[in-house]
Amino acid sequence: MFTAKLTSRLAADALRRTRHAAPHHCRRSLSGLFLLSEGWRTGDASLRSDASASKGGLFGPRVSPASLRPRGEKSLSLSAAAVVNSAPAAVQPYLRLMRLDKPIGTWLLYLPSTWSIALAADPGCLPHLGMLTLFGAGALLMRGAGCTINDMWDKDFDKKVSRTASRPIASGQISQMQALIFLGGQLSLALGVLLCLNYYSIALGAASLCLVVSYPLMKRITHWPQLVLGLTFNWGALLGWSAVRGFCDWSVCLPLYFSGVMWTLMYDTIYAHQDKEDDVKIGVKSTAVLFNEQTKPWLSGFAAAMMSGLVVAGLNAEQTLPYYAALSAVAAHLTHQIYTLDLNKPEDCWKKFSSNRNLGLLLLLGIVAGNLWKERRETLLPNEESVR
Repeated sequence: MFTAKLTSRLAADALRRTRHAAPHHCRRSLSGLFLLSEGWRTGDASLRSDASASKGGLFGPRVSPASLRPRGEKSLSLSAAAVVNSAPAAVQPYLRLMRLDKPIGTWLLYLPSTWSIALAADPGCLPHLGMLTLFGAGALLMRGAGCTINDMWDKDFDKKVSRTASRPIASGQISQMQALIFLGGQLSLALGVLLCLNYYSIALGAASLCLVVSYPLMKRITHWPQLVLGLTFNWGALLGWSAVRGFCDWSVCLPLYFSGVMWTLMYDTIYAHQDKEDDVKIGVKSTAVLFNEQTKPWLSGFAAAMMSGLVVAGLNAEQTLPYYAALSAVAAHLTHQIYTLDLNKPEDCWKKFSSNRNLGLLLLLGIVAGNLWKERRETLLPNEESVR
């Protein structure tokens, strides 16, 4: 008893002596230490809980950066979803209608055109920056237009699928007439982009419109809507080369286009597995429903066909070592993607589907590096001949 009183008195004296000398946070920490010791010694649970809440020991509570932010202030984010969420409320449904909050689709539409533009570049040169910019704007607008058309056709289907029930048209945020006017605006801007190209490319680009309009209908009449999507999404593999050169070299463009179609069949089949249960209930057709448990062998076949087309395109474009090194990395990515895919987990299907952006960028890097390597090879050959 005497020892306990002595300990308490000494601790109180120490606190009084440091009250004016110690900073505020140190006094608070010493008080917490005293309360903690008193609580554990006397068995007072309230003292233990108050002191342990600080979890900072002698130096006070740990303070997270988020707790220092003024109340009500949102953290800054540059993600596409954050940009859409920060837009005016009246504009947000239209941005979501064109899927601006989910840019992966725009990437997958854009990348085949970048491959074609890079392959069409002169030996030793980087891809044409102006063309890459134009095609980027065109991909954003045409993907938005395609999503608008898709949602207009699929309004009734979307209401019955949990993942799509909140889409702007299905949920009633945008009427069919408003969507039609918005579609007209997107197509008008896309036409403006197309008119910046040569006449050959304008005609070639206009030819893809029938695919854009008809794709949403395919899921009603065939189990292969992903094939039609592949024909649509990879049109840039033809258009990119023609925009740079003024014509299509079919020995390069067709194998590249074929590879892109096989790639789309692969990633969109994975994507469709997210909704396969709902699709079966409402009668929507897809390769995911068709292949079911045999999906992985089909995906492997699509991947092998894609790689074969890329090899042929590289040979006909006289690509060099970096290109084929990139193809090896792409093949490894595809193998890992298929092998680790869990078709019964929608979140894993989305993760694997989204990873294809990195695959496309990897291939683009290989094409650019392979083209720059051509300059080195072509400058070395004349030097070797002069030495001989």
